[in-house]
Amino acid sequence: MRELQRMADRVCVLILSSDLPAIEIEIEKNKVRERCLELYPDREQLYDLVYESRFSRLWEQFRCEDAEV
Repeated sequence: MRELQRMADRVCVLILSSDLPAIEIEIEKNKVRERCLELYPDREQLYDLVYESRFSRLWEQFRCEDAEV
């Protein structure tokens, strides 16, 4: 669980404090999703509720001038 949290935190930092292109951040988000499904294969919906919603909120709040992901 801590590994997954560290991965998600890294994505949040990339969204907040980098000029990384949207596609690169999307790749990192997919890594988190894949790892989540490896660890918890029946919890994809939980991933969407917790992590994807968090990433989307941060994107809208801090990177809204960039192209939508």
